[in-house]
Amino acid sequence: MEDFNKNENIGVVKISDEVVSVIAGIAAQEIEGVIDAQNGVAGNITNIFKGKKGTAKATKVTLVEDKAIIDMNVAVEYGKKIMDLVSQVQENVKKTVEAMTGLQVESVNIFVQNIYLPKKEESETV
Repeated sequence: MEDFNKNENIGVVKISDEVVSVIAGIAAQEIEGVIDAQNGVAGNITNIFKGKKGTAKATKVTLVEDKAIIDMNVAVEYGKKIMDLVSQVQENVKKTVEAMTGLQVESVNIFVQNIYLPKKEESETV
């Protein structure tokens, strides 16, 4: 596990790559049309608190000094323009990670792994 270290007057701040991974996963899922990132972000957060590591991690973060390279596997909703959707995910992940951590995000590489059909909502007629 790599850490991003920042020396301040009062002490040292460390941000692990796992935390950056969770932030990136949540930011990706904020974009409408992204169905899955992180193999379930809530489960991943729970695993971090319990000290467990996921076996099939969907987001890989490489930290070098104060720079991050983020590789993400996502699934998208059928019918969405994949290139537009991926571009929105890249922008949101970069903006969110930089704002929350102070890291400079060099790249956000998105790998579309699956496409899901949207669930049709059943309407009740009276």
